[in-house]
Amino acid sequence: MTLPPEKAPELKQIIHNHLMKINIHGKIREVLAETLRDDSGLTNQHLSERDFLHALQRRGIIDSVMKDLQFTQQRAEKVQTQSPSRPATHFIDKDEIMLKKTNIDPCRRYLYLQVQGGKAFLEHLQEPEPLPGQVCCTYTLYLHFRNQRFRSKPVPCACEPDIKEGFLLEIHKDDLGEGSRMADSTTMLSICDPVHLVLIKIDTSSETTLVSSNFLDWRIVLSSASGKTCIAVELMGVGSECKVPAGILTVSLELYPPLTETISSDIISTQQSLERQRTAEKERLFLVYAKQWWREFLEIRLTNQSKMVKIFAQDENGVNRPVCSYVRVLRAGRLLENPRQAARFVSLLAHEKAPVVGSGAGKHEQWCTLLAFLCRGKGDCEDHATLLCSLLLGFGLDAYVCVGTKAKGVPHTWVLTRGTDGSVTFWESLTAHRYLHQAIDPDAPPLEQQPKPTYPYRTVGSVFNHQSFFANCQPSDAVELCIFDFQNQSQWKAMSEEALKSVCSPGASTSLPPVPL
Repeated sequence: MTLPPEKAPELKQIIHNHLMKINIHGKIREVLAETLRDDSGLTNQHLSERDFLHALQRRGIIDSVMKDLQFTQQRAEKVQTQSPSRPATHFIDKDEIMLKKTNIDPCRRYLYLQVQGGKAFLEHLQEPEPLPGQVCCTYTLYLHFRNQRFRSKPVPCACEPDIKEGFLLEIHKDDLGEGSRMADSTTMLSICDPVHLVLIKIDTSSETTLVSSNFLDWRIVLSSASGKTCIAVELMGVGSECKVPAGILTVSLELYPPLTETISSDIISTQQSLERQRTAEKERLFLVYAKQWWREFLEIRLTNQSKMVKIFAQDENGVNRPVCSYVRVLRAGRLLENPRQAARFVSLLAHEKAPVVGSGAGKHEQWCTLLAFLCRGKGDCEDHATLLCSLLLGFGLDAYVCVGTKAKGVPHTWVLTRGTDGSVTFWESLTAHRYLHQAIDPDAPPLEQQPKPTYPYRTVGSVFNHQSFFANCQPSDAVELCIFDFQNQSQWKAMSEEALKSVCSPGASTSLPPVPL
């Protein structure tokens, strides 16, 4: 079988990668030293290439390398038949030569994350194994690392689900000039972005359920001399079950190419501890500032106590986060052509309140992280509003999430945009409807005709985006009476942008730089 010319660089790269993996240069140096030592008669003479190759062959190194690099015609034809024009991808199949379907940049560092199965999913302990062809519930694992997203194949739900997938993650700095430089151990130690794992359950009626949302610190592999380690990742539940384990995944981490110099586990632990202390100190200072800001807001007017001012919200893992951290600038590129399409896309995601065991009069509030919301494919009005606001910001609009109420005092969130002419437009993220806001003048003469509101919103207590937070301190929080001039300090009390940036910007908790505007 002849090799197509376009496949030659790929084959060369596979051979090069394998030779580096088995440390062929080290073996050659050892054989060279032994040959010079054993053949004392040649110490003062020139060692020919034939003598050296004979020494390599005599020790079985050449045969070992050629045996490992055998490509059978059957396997090659199988790959070519299955995907004759399949583009390069970062999804790794469970083949013996696992990197042959992926274009590898020799100047980049990669993390190969392999899920080797699950166990202790006790919810399915008593369920029998599904018969071949039988429709059953399935698990799907989603993964996000920096700007990369992946998804595993669905597997039947079981106490020990057979989740066995591999994912190749690029590791490099996003600073200017660092994109094409291979990351060394020190650089990777400074990359504090975790691997976000989201496990979704799909039942027989195609209903999705969020099982777990876990953040994995992968830097433990930097201390491994072989560049490979295997760990057990405990997946916790979500919502009211965030303290209860949902199951365990066995995960293998491998750096590619391997590191020449490793970092001791003590240094890694110290780095992680310093990062946690820095984050905790920022959160503490912001909490102190938020308490003082809230006291000042209540002193403005007694009625401010009853307004819908939400500074913190609880995510799916039960962690209280500033609401501004749920919004970020998202640029959809060619996927969404205009803001109207973005609103339509968000409205197509199903509306469902966070599930809770039992019942009660109060609303169980849960704001999902962006990946968990998109993987689940449904969420509450807060999830829709923060996603729509993020997309509208990506289109360059001056967008904010509004927190208030609808008819009968039902809590609700929607999106507001301000035009350059001062016009205000409301966007309902659940339906993609838009409403133009026209304020009613309460001091106008009784006979003067006032605009009739067409929107379903009744009150608004606060608005925010990724870098601003404003609380409504006008005499009335009725939407039809509000003036949305956020620069007017007598109408809207603003939080410090510097304080918000310390806990909500992309660089506050990760090593990713802020999105350029």
